Amino acid sequence: MTRLRIIIITFLSLSAFAANSLITRYALEQTTIDEASFIMLRVVSGALFLGIYLTIKKDKKISQGGTWFAAFALFIYAVSFTYGYGLIAAGTGALLLFGSVQITMTIAGYREGERLNVIQLVGFILAIAGLVILMLPGISAPSLIGASLMCISGIAWSIYTLQGRGARNPAASTAGNFIKAAPMATLLWLMVYLSTNNTISLANTGVIYALLSGIVTSGIGYIIWYSVLPELKATQAAIVQLSVPLLVTLAGALLLSEAITLRIVIASIAILIGTMLVLSFKRKH
Repeated sequence: MTRLRIIIITFLSLSAFAANSLITRYALEQTTIDEASFIMLRVVSGALFLGIYLTIKKDKKISQGGTWFAAFALFIYAVSFTYGYGLIAAGTGALLLFGSVQITMTIAGYREGERLNVIQLVGFILAIAGLVILMLPGISAPSLIGASLMCISGIAWSIYTLQGRGARNPAASTAGNFIKAAPMATLLWLMVYLSTNNTISLANTGVIYALLSGIVTSGIGYIIWYSVLPELKATQAAIVQLSVPLLVTLAGALLLSEAITLRIVIASIAILIGTMLVLSFKRKH
């Protein structure tokens, strides 16, 4: 795969991730759809779309795609991501999510033999400091529960991403994971449905956003992401995703009228400078 193609595919993947954050936040804030319904529709629609897509392509490997472990990581990511965005602003949530991704995958890269030099280590610590600044108590601090859920979501997404790096067939792997995660999402929906005395809302507008999230920004977006993963090291895969919070923060301010506080600015600067240090000063072997 050429460098230009890697850059283009990576950019498309990151755009899908950013759109996912905005769609989820907007749906939960501006429509009456609840979190459990959004999760179920997102995962099930993604599974159906990917299954149909592979059937049309006559790909017989769909039954062999994905793993139950990766599917469970996908489910945990979807749950914590959605419930987290019900409590936290889009930009702040994206910072916490992808900051957690960077930390988790950098640690995973270290275990795989990827080593950071002194400057890269400073960048890594700076990125962690950015997350700490964002979560410190204060008037402008985000919801602790929401922030914790977004961090859990980041860890789960890292596990899901690492599981997919060796996928020979990105589409089949993504489809298999979604299909295996669909019963989990449906069971969660049924549990919430029974425990809330039939009050779950499937508002028309909210359903559209959930389907858009499941089919376009998740189903198609994850296929694209999985296709470029073999070209990226764990550390690189983690760090390039840190451009997403900036996109989400700016779009959240423009489209959702979310405030950009001094805390968010400082945390963003710390995380981005840390990212640049890790990327710019590669260890020479």
